[in-house]
Amino acid sequence: MSARDDLLTHLGTGISTVSTCWAVTRKDGLVLGFTDHDRDLTFEGVTFKAASGMTARTLQQTNGLSVDNTEAMGALSDAAVTEEDLIAGRFDGAEVESWIVNWQDVSQRMKSFRGAFGEVVRSSGAFRAELRGLADQLNQVQGLSYQRSCSAVLGDGRCRFDLDQAGFSLETVILGIESPGVYRIARAPSITEGWFDRGRARMLSGGSEGLVGLVKFDRDDVATRRIELWVDFGVAPVVGDVIRLEAGCDKMAATCRGKFNNFLNFRGFPHIPGEDWMTSYPISSGANDGESLFK
Repeated sequence: MSARDDLLTHLGTGISTVSTCWAVTRKDGLVLGFTDHDRDLTFEGVTFKAASGMTARTLQQTNGLSVDNTEAMGALSDAAVTEEDLIAGRFDGAEVESWIVNWQDVSQRMKSFRGAFGEVVRSSGAFRAELRGLADQLNQVQGLSYQRSCSAVLGDGRCRFDLDQAGFSLETVILGIESPGVYRIARAPSITEGWFDRGRARMLSGGSEGLVGLVKFDRDDVATRRIELWVDFGVAPVVGDVIRLEAGCDKMAATCRGKFNNFLNFRGFPHIPGEDWMTSYPISSGANDGESLFK
């Protein structure tokens, strides 16, 4: 018999000893196990901790392609889910698997849910996580749109630009924090002012290690270089932490060609006529020869 059949047989006895277990896999590869039982359970190479105080809510499942939804609630703790990790977004999109388990014999179990973290709400030392089923991915917009700007992300598999090339990234230490999201680093005379505008800032050390922010302004002054983010990191860095800055891209064809010499991989349509051209009409003072607008 399978583990599922064994569990169903156990449930059929009328005296059940079952609990719920969750395995949460974050995007950074960390796997955490939780259970609403009063002692730890172990199976499939994961130890499901009872100390988290996790409890299950009603699981809504339907036929067809409707999204399965449920919730999990638990206490914030240093050993499992911390408030800092939630604020930093380390649980955003984390994969979740849930089982109904006979806690007297964990070989008797049945997977009841698979999906990902949705909205997470925290308050009063606890959190509530919405769990969305796999069908939720079918609600995401897919495909490309025709637009003048590039639809790729600088350095990804579609862009193919290597940001590790000399001059296109800078790893340095934070020398000062002017205000949330505004950092001072050492001047880099070889890199022009504004080079990192619209670029990415990655934290390489400290409590905010692994977090990514978007650069709003990159300016030089007399003593240091001033980096301002659009939104500060979820966990604020401190002086002495290492930050990596990556060159910014405004996704325009001229920038792709001139700044990165990567126009062969440009993923936009820069020659699409604009609205003015679409609504224009022949006039006697202009050239109406039908030639290309981009000579």
